[in-house]
Amino acid sequence: MNSDSGPGRGPLTSGQDTGLLTPVRAGTAAEAATSDQAWLRAMLEAEAALARAQARAGTVPQDAARVIGQVAGTVTVDLADLALRARQAANPVVPLVAELRRAVAEVAPEAARYVHGGATSQDILDSAAMLVCRETVEITVSRLGLAMATLAELAETHRHTLMAARTLGQHAVPTTFGLKAAGWLAGLLGARDRLRALRLPAQLGGAAGTLAALGGDPELAGLFAEELGLRAPLVPWHAERSVVAELGAALAQTAGALGKVALDVILLAQTEVGEVAESSGGRSSAMPHKRNPALAVLVRSAALQVPVYAQLLASAQLAEHERAAGAWQAEWHPVRECLRLTAGAAETAAELLGGLRVFPERMRANTDLTGGRIVSERLTALLGRDRLDRAAGQDGPLDEVLAGEVPAEMFDPNDYLGAAQPLIDRVLTAYREQS
Repeated sequence: MNSDSGPGRGPLTSGQDTGLLTPVRAGTAAEAATSDQAWLRAMLEAEAALARAQARAGTVPQDAARVIGQVAGTVTVDLADLALRARQAANPVVPLVAELRRAVAEVAPEAARYVHGGATSQDILDSAAMLVCRETVEITVSRLGLAMATLAELAETHRHTLMAARTLGQHAVPTTFGLKAAGWLAGLLGARDRLRALRLPAQLGGAAGTLAALGGDPELAGLFAEELGLRAPLVPWHAERSVVAELGAALAQTAGALGKVALDVILLAQTEVGEVAESSGGRSSAMPHKRNPALAVLVRSAALQVPVYAQLLASAQLAEHERAAGAWQAEWHPVRECLRLTAGAAETAAELLGGLRVFPERMRANTDLTGGRIVSERLTALLGRDRLDRAAGQDGPLDEVLAGEVPAEMFDPNDYLGAAQPLIDRVLTAYREQS
């Protein structure tokens, strides 16, 4: 059967991964930044940077480095063919180097022998991965900034908007929507700080981390890192993978902070609650009356996936000796998914929050659903737990049950908000100082 068609169907467009099953990243900036084409350009950029660094160190002629850089920036490679050829070497660098060397030889035969000189496939692919990660992390931080700006506005606008806090799904005590938004903002602040703290390094060690075929010069790794704009590591990290595990953990934390926002929106948008709503269409294919929280669902879907991929990256730290057999290859897909899902979730969350509709009247009305029991914690301190347990078990609003025993103002939920206002201020101050 033709792989581009199926029973009763016309030809399919291509085998390209368009995000059909991961719409949270479809059409986002992260999708382009993590595409196969982006990885290819990053590998070629690493090869060009290696030649430039070696020219600076005096081990490659300047003219050869210049030609390698020019060809690496313009060479055309069939990605599908490259992927198939990668099966023979268990990585795409080996066939890519052959393509680059052939292309360089067509321009300057004497320069071709300097392509990939002394490096190993992992040097190139790991360094390329850090280039892709750096760009995608920057995209994520940018999109987080958009979401955080909206949350700061929501926290300020709704600092006095009364609502019920919920613990284990039940009404607990009064709070404000502003404090809830501030809590969301605090989670994203912590996530952004961790992403900003990442120091992604270049990788250059040669066959086993000794740089023997690279002249045995440890300074070359620093020159290579400078050419790529990456950090220079203490030693080659081809078999010590904490860099990748740390990246995965930071992305998992970010996805989790975004997922927390999304899950709360999903719950607050339930028909029975109706305290917020998305501005997105959220249409159902079967039920015309529904307006689903589609964007929040997409963000939560990413938040559920990223920690699983991050766990794979943590497990892949177990690399035997100087080259892992399979653990290194096992990182590639999880790294890309962590990047594209988290960045996609950040962009989707910014869209979600930018159009979030808030219904203060519904929030206020919902605080009265328990007939004054939302302030029972306060009344317990006044009357004792036994008396409140008996009163709470009686029919009718609590203020009527306890009429004559408790002043009417004690039932006002607006007067039992604790430190909500200073807590909002603390988060907003931290946000303004760090932005």
